[in-house]
Amino acid sequence: MIYEWMGKKMLLNEMELDIDQIAENLNAFEKFLDTLPEKALGLGVRVLFAAILFLVGSKLIKLIRKITKRSLQRASIETGVIQFLDGLIKASLYGILVLMIAGNFGFDATSVVALVGSAGVTVGLALQGCLSNLAGGVLILLLKPFRVGDFITESGLGTEGTVKEIGIIYTKLMTTDGKVVVLPNGSLANSSITNATDTPVRRVDLIIGISYDANIRSAKEVLQKVMDDDMDILHNEPKLVYVNALADSAVELGMRCFCENPKYWDVRWRLLENVKNALDAADIVIPYQQVSVHVEQTVGIDS
Repeated sequence: MIYEWMGKKMLLNEMELDIDQIAENLNAFEKFLDTLPEKALGLGVRVLFAAILFLVGSKLIKLIRKITKRSLQRASIETGVIQFLDGLIKASLYGILVLMIAGNFGFDATSVVALVGSAGVTVGLALQGCLSNLAGGVLILLLKPFRVGDFITESGLGTEGTVKEIGIIYTKLMTTDGKVVVLPNGSLANSSITNATDTPVRRVDLIIGISYDANIRSAKEVLQKVMDDDMDILHNEPKLVYVNALADSAVELGMRCFCENPKYWDVRWRLLENVKNALDAADIVIPYQQVSVHVEQTVGIDS
């Protein structure tokens, strides 16, 4: 009987403890429900303040970028440098804005910076390509292998076009058929670049084939006259007509002259057309590849 009574008493004590725990949980839940509207209101105010801060900050960043651009343009800074600095300022100011918004939600900006610093190796490995491109952009601006508006050819993939923008990570080229090609600054800085517009004068080289039956001296005089009559050729620069090669089906004559860089393609295309017309007028044949088939007929001998 004594053991049975002690067991019942222990069971009652355990039930009382469970009831007390349930009561505490209910009280905590009631307190949470009581404070929920206040917490929701506080969170909503923070979200609203963060949205206002982002909108105002974005407008302010645009204003700062606009003022900076105008100041750099008045100082006659190169367009590529202006574009690069504009991208750098934009990234920096938006980073500061994000830290301010995070601080509004209770994140300590110092702690965030310390966390990023402690994870520097991991972040550096993850952003290795971006950092390489950033360094490449700095090298391009310092060494100036090309500028905005130059027509360049990149040796890696053979991409060519007019430079439209030099950003902090990428450089944009406009191809001759109107496409935009985006190239990483890192690969451009480590590639061989051919700049076709870096000098004010450019040489025009043409190869014209004439028949072996034609008089070479007469053909050279015709080509020389075509260059002498062209007004866009720089006549104070050397002009030359020469025999370039004795090819399989033609005598190759070379033409060499100089013109202003912006007029290069107009001069080249016009010379080719005028050469064809002038050679036709002089009855000098421009050969083309053809295949001659000779059929020999054999007479059979009757046995």
